[in-house]
Amino acid sequence: MNNSSQKDIENKILKLKKDRNAIILAHNYVLGEIQDIADFCGDSLELSRKAAGIPEETIVFAGVKFMAETAKILCPEKTVLHPVAGAGCPMADMATVEDVRNIKEKYPSAVTVCYVNSNADVKTEADICCTSGNAEKLVASIPEDKDIIFLPDQNLGANIARKLNRKIILWEGYCPTHMRISPEMVKRKQDEFPESETIVHLECKPEVVAIADAALSTAGMLKYAKNSTAKKLIVGTEIGMIHRLQKENPGKIFIPLSEQAVCMDMKMPELKDILNSLEKMETQIILDKETIRKAHLPIKKMLDSKF
Repeated sequence: MNNSSQKDIENKILKLKKDRNAIILAHNYVLGEIQDIADFCGDSLELSRKAAGIPEETIVFAGVKFMAETAKILCPEKTVLHPVAGAGCPMADMATVEDVRNIKEKYPSAVTVCYVNSNADVKTEADICCTSGNAEKLVASIPEDKDIIFLPDQNLGANIARKLNRKIILWEGYCPTHMRISPEMVKRKQDEFPESETIVHLECKPEVVAIADAALSTAGMLKYAKNSTAKKLIVGTEIGMIHRLQKENPGKIFIPLSEQAVCMDMKMPELKDILNSLEKMETQIILDKETIRKAHLPIKKMLDSKF
């Protein structure tokens, strides 16, 4: 797309956004051109909190489906648009509501902690939701005599269990993008850039986290990068994060741990899709009232925790 046609699309989006009384929310992993036109970029926790309190009538969610569903659960009276209906989350799909009910029957006294990266019907079976940014504090707040079921990300759960020295019943789900990152990749980059610091996402395997300088949510990465005295940082997460890190820290160099750390679902929405979504008011997220009611409880408990 040349600069003039991109600017034309951006202008049309800005006009339609005003006409529709809409706000554009975008995850840190989407294409840079969408991050730049969004009203707000963030991680799952920041986006959840933002969605819960916005005055606009329409939310355009540039991200994957579970994120748009979460916005609808928090704002059932608003129109929530998901520009590319096919942009889902492989990890979220690794947990079905039937399977969750089965494991809850096996551990009837356990507290079920559900990562926000899950589908709406799965959230209805949770006691509390979490994000990578607040999972550690939420799990730490659960009495130690309680069993904990953590789903759907086994790596995030394992990293928390290790940090808190807690026994956690882990779901066998994972993020394919972060699962590709290996300790060998980390060591090679660290050898190549010995003066750098290494930050990785908490969805990475525990053996990757063990050799990084810090394991964080994407919001945590932004804070770390801002405060770090290092001029070069190796970044182990979805490659879209580099755009915002570089934009907010122009004096530093950010080195992707792997050029293959790409979530194709996050990369599906393009500017033209945002425009099309606002023009046609599609694709709207539709959830039944009972799903909204049940899924709202664990999300609200998370947001009320202030972690």
